[in-house]
Amino acid sequence: MSYVKTLYSKSLIKPPKFVVDGMQYEVMTGSIAYGVATDTSDIDIMGITIPPKNIVFPHLGGTIQGFGRQIQKFEQFQSHHIKDIDSKKEYDMAIYNIVKFFQLCMDNNPNILDSLFVPQRCVLFCTQIGNIIRENRRLFLHRGSWFKFKGYAFSQISKMRNKTINEFVTFCRQKEIPTSITIEVVEGEKKLRKMKKKLDK
Repeated sequence: MSYVKTLYSKSLIKPPKFVVDGMQYEVMTGSIAYGVATDTSDIDIMGITIPPKNIVFPHLGGTIQGFGRQIQKFEQFQSHHIKDIDSKKEYDMAIYNIVKFFQLCMDNNPNILDSLFVPQRCVLFCTQIGNIIRENRRLFLHRGSWFKFKGYAFSQISKMRNKTINEFVTFCRQKEIPTSITIEVVEGEKKLRKMKKKLDK
């Protein structure tokens, strides 16, 4: 079942019509794909669409790149915090032009590659073209993926640490725990990060 088409029919999202008509692949990513979703988790949707030929190949419509009036470029449609009252769910959506999607795959973008490796239960909609892309997903992988995924993993760890520290500081303020103790913990965390950077080098 295509959530893109369902949400579009309910007028909850307003992408160009060709985005909906050209859908080739649509999956659930994020917490649902990883099996850690709760009843209150939002649904992350990622997909691929094929726009009209004149958007994929502007020269077919007489457009010369960088000269004269340019046609509107389409790379992706994104919408966040889409609330569906009927299903009582909230959605985050990213639908990519197939050209942009392939470019990001070749760059080994972690989020984009992730969408091709989700479990079959997370595939919502898939055409023959979508199947060909999914079946050949490993062709996008190259040695550069190690650096991309390493960087992505460390950025996520950093976000978790920052969130934990901020929550700890807030807790200390609420419970009127002496500021000196809070500072010691935060400074200790900073020292650990510096040590880790030295070890990585």
